[in-house]
Amino acid sequence: MCTSDAVRELALSLPGTTEKEAWSMPTFRVAGKMFLTLPDSETSMAVRCPKEERDELVLAEPEKFWVADHEASFAWVRVRLNALDDADELRAIVVDSWRQAAPPALLKAHPDLVPPA
Repeated sequence: MCTSDAVRELALSLPGTTEKEAWSMPTFRVAGKMFLTLPDSETSMAVRCPKEERDELVLAEPEKFWVADHEASFAWVRVRLNALDDADELRAIVVDSWRQAAPPALLKAHPDLVPPA
């Protein structure tokens, strides 16, 4: 089972990431842009996700992904930590969200975190 401690450790290991308390929950930012939050008593995480992909994820795996009402018009999806398959899936989701927020110079400096084109 994936935990909020594992999420925090992974997020903070990504280049340029800082943790900041906002809305009474931990949030993680790269270059000042938020890419992950730990809401719901840290039993889930919210990550960046293009709306088209988000809708497909929610339909395919509703036990794992959902959209909070107040985030419906934004490109975010919620992930139930206890529903994730393993640490590899957690890493893929967190790194993908980080990439969506990271500035181009940081992405260029860390090609190992960018999938091949």
